[in-house]
Amino acid sequence: MKAILFDLDGTLVDSSIGILNAFEYTFQKMKIPCPDHSILSSYIGPPLEATFSAFFKDQHDVELAITHFRDFYKESGIYQARLYPEITELLDTLSQKNLDLYVTTSKYEPMARQMLQDLTISHYFKAILGSIPNRCHKLDIIKACLQDFAINKKEAIIIGDTKFDMIGGKQAGIARLGVTWGFGCQEDLQAHGAQYIGKTPQEVIGIIQSL
Repeated sequence: MKAILFDLDGTLVDSSIGILNAFEYTFQKMKIPCPDHSILSSYIGPPLEATFSAFFKDQHDVELAITHFRDFYKESGIYQARLYPEITELLDTLSQKNLDLYVTTSKYEPMARQMLQDLTISHYFKAILGSIPNRCHKLDIIKACLQDFAINKKEAIIIGDTKFDMIGGKQAGIARLGVTWGFGCQEDLQAHGAQYIGKTPQEVIGIIQSL
């Protein structure tokens, strides 16, 4: 294995507080009741367009909701994230093994870049790819990474915490490693294509070393 594609939210970073606050702000601005946090948590992972399309039928409202969300997140939510324990050690260990590390996230790419810089881990990654116009689904982002850097599918693995990471990785034809410290659970990850499960960053290191 030579190329490691990391998801961001729920995998490297616990960004739940900032994301949930951004959702609350957005629904307030859109003047509709805000769903309970237990419901909103299930929307952490998919592209914002897909999330807000579940609440608004009009495309203009979807786009307006995305704008409100990103406005809040840029000013406040982005600073409410923290690294999960042992993530720095995980990245450091994999980097020392001459593996190429990438981030492939559905988060808006400029915000993903800013977050990783603020958390002082951006230097570990060869590239940070996120959601941009006409490229917001996980599969498209993974494909862009594989194509832009001429990565052999047989030498790539995605590490993520939700079914969207596993589905995207499976559709792209690369290996899938699900982690259980984020927003997904082992059963859901395996049901959607996870070939390996890591319950801690140390377990992830062991799995990668065995491949």
